[in-house]
Amino acid sequence: MKILIIGGHGTIGKRVTAKLSEKHDLIIAGRNKGDVTVDIADSTSIKEMFEKIGKVDAIVCIAGEAKWAPFHELSEDDFYIGIKSKLMGQVNLVRIGEDYLNEGGSITLTTGILADDPVVMTTSAAMVNGGIHSFAMAAALELKNGIRLNVVASGLVEDAVDKYQDYFPGHNAIPMPKVVNAYIRSIEGRGNGEIIRIYD
Repeated sequence: MKILIIGGHGTIGKRVTAKLSEKHDLIIAGRNKGDVTVDIADSTSIKEMFEKIGKVDAIVCIAGEAKWAPFHELSEDDFYIGIKSKLMGQVNLVRIGEDYLNEGGSITLTTGILADDPVVMTTSAAMVNGGIHSFAMAAALELKNGIRLNVVASGLVEDAVDKYQDYFPGHNAIPMPKVVNAYIRSIEGRGNGEIIRIYD
């Protein structure tokens, strides 16, 4: 398959890319580096990316920002960071990307445990993750040409423990092969409208 991976150089993205490259032809997209660059917070940038790469068999997004801060310090603009990037960025990848997928293709979005089990300072991130879950389950009912849409939602991944463990007291680190397999399940399986949760 020809697979577009947005965020393929990130903590999870590089692991997913390494595994998928064993069987598939990959196009890596990122904001600053990759085979093609894209800013998912900008729908024009998304459209330009697809115009450059043409049709693909699968789209995988492992990207998107949201502001982490105490709730009472978050401004309206702070909330819009997550809304424009992680939420609408992924929504627009589905809206626009559907037309650049081959028949029977798939789209895999990324959220995380905060949608169901938020921790302190994650109000904005939890909000957009939950929104993506609801969006994906609904949009999956209406996509054309046999296109499937799923979401991978992971807990604190092993490769990010050093950076984030203080935010997640008592949480079990998720082994990276388990996380990678969730993406493979979404891409190579037949599920549609699924929130693939890997929380423990």
